[in-house]
Amino acid sequence: MPELPEVETIARGLAARVTGDVIDSVWLGSKPEPLKSRATEIAATLEGARIAGVRRVGKHIVFDLERTRVGRGARRLRGGRAKGPSPDVQGQAQWIVHLGMTGRLLVCKADTEIEKHTHAIVGLASGREVRFVDPRRFGRLSVAHGFAAQGSEPLEVELERFVKLFHGRKTPIKSALLNQKLLSGVGNIYADESLFRAGVRPRRRAASLTNEELRRLYLAVQEVLKEAIAAGGSSVSDYVDAEGEEGFFQLQHRVYGREGEPCLVCKTPVKRVVIGGRSSHYCSGCQK
Repeated sequence: MPELPEVETIARGLAARVTGDVIDSVWLGSKPEPLKSRATEIAATLEGARIAGVRRVGKHIVFDLERTRVGRGARRLRGGRAKGPSPDVQGQAQWIVHLGMTGRLLVCKADTEIEKHTHAIVGLASGREVRFVDPRRFGRLSVAHGFAAQGSEPLEVELERFVKLFHGRKTPIKSALLNQKLLSGVGNIYADESLFRAGVRPRRRAASLTNEELRRLYLAVQEVLKEAIAAGGSSVSDYVDAEGEEGFFQLQHRVYGREGEPCLVCKTPVKRVVIGGRSSHYCSGCQK
């Protein structure tokens, strides 16, 4: 699943390409799984709106919308489910996309061949289209007003707040890092890489970490996420950015996906354990 760096990379690419464009039309497919909001609500919110910006909130891509005229509702096309006129949605709104496991957002010309598993086509005044493609249908499309993540933003949270998030928690520190109600956007890859750099084993109870260990972890999370964003994210499955390009941070992984290989620091074989149903990679020599 795309994590914070991948979603940040995609959001930045989309912002550069579609900010300022106006949404002329909306087509939504017949599969119900991708739609977290009603089809008519999505159509009414998007159609006729100007894209004021695109940003990341946690693991979500958020299109900030400004209303410019009355929406006409979604088109029905190739068996789609949304049709007919829809009421106008006034004021600031957001179109929210969660990519799930295999979701992609493509910006292309209107005459580009439509890929299989395309669940949404948003036509722009510029003549281009934003398409949502998701073979496994774990991604979600929704609309909202004032959307915000539940947890703290990892790249903005201050050290004091970060330390308080984990004090007294009996869960493994790895599970706590993945708790989106605490930190919004950190996922499996970057939790493993951050814990390695901080020298903390993933099974340790969060409450057992000293203030110094939490300080190291705070710095490691910031460092790893910023490096990954600079590298365009990690392409370990289906991930590509808004330009269709793969990321390169997987080439810098120190423990994730390296089970049995020698640690790059101490040569101890990297171990893999399952914590809370998720694979965790660590070095028993470097992490305590």
